Amino acid sequence: MAIPHVKPWDVAVVGEIFADHVFTGFPHWPRPGEEVIAQGYVRELGGGSVNTACGLSRLGRRVRLVGLIGDADFDWFEHRLSEFGVGIGGIRLEHDGTGITVSVSMRDDRTFFTYPGANRGLAELLTVPAVVSDLAAARHVHFAMPLSRELAASVLPVLRAAGCTTSIDVGHSPEWLRDPANIATCRDVDLFLPNAAEAALACGDASVEAYVAWVLDNGLARAVLKRGAQGALAVAGGVLSSVAPPTVDAVDTTGAGDAFNAGLIDGWLDDEPLGRALERACICGALCSTAPGALEALPHSPQLRTLREQTYRS
Repeated sequence: MAIPHVKPWDVAVVGEIFADHVFTGFPHWPRPGEEVIAQGYVRELGGGSVNTACGLSRLGRRVRLVGLIGDADFDWFEHRLSEFGVGIGGIRLEHDGTGITVSVSMRDDRTFFTYPGANRGLAELLTVPAVVSDLAAARHVHFAMPLSRELAASVLPVLRAAGCTTSIDVGHSPEWLRDPANIATCRDVDLFLPNAAEAALACGDASVEAYVAWVLDNGLARAVLKRGAQGALAVAGGVLSSVAPPTVDAVDTTGAGDAFNAGLIDGWLDDEPLGRALERACICGALCSTAPGALEALPHSPQLRTLREQTYRS
């Protein structure tokens, strides 16, 4: 009897990697020319790829993180990622410094100031056959980055032929989201994962109804809308599902959308209907916001399971 092939990774996460500097606890939003004093500060690994990879690993998934950092930060990244069970074998080193993000975070929103650093070489990295083979060794590949249409047309068919499912969260990438050519990429992946502001850029309207119509008109297989404190909705096979988030004491929303992605992919890997997977996603996103920085409050599976039962089964 043939032995089924077991892939070494549940999820490969590829995308931009940053060193985050997160300032929290401002009395009000800073105005131009004004100094305000933060009550909290955290230096942490960051970027959607790191946040989602660590979130998935916390939930018990075997994760491969693929990206670029500055060689001077190798020891810090290796040590911190190991605390989440994420290896550094998929990360390449660059002489250019690690990307930097400064986050000014309030309870309900945040603003980022970013220097891309080594991430500028990410698109070229995905043209390397060995890197694509690394991604193909996972059951699911999550892109925490905007993929050019040319690169997507090259990489996505290879992954699908290898039996991978795929998802994409391009973050705040206005040019990518407004470009009609990239609708094909949204259609080619299994899960398109924007937040409300990003969805409005894609469809040209901030209303939920306009986004749902855009998804259906363009033939996307499955699309999610992350709505922060209003929860989330998903469109799959013409069916609309929505979930309200649990009530938590939010401290810092940095990385909440990435934690949401981890919860959704976790449910996807368990073959849950997308509407049910939204429950996991909303819980992960909400819990992530209860501590400064994107990583500290990422939930373990027992926390997720307990809060899910309390929130959605009571």
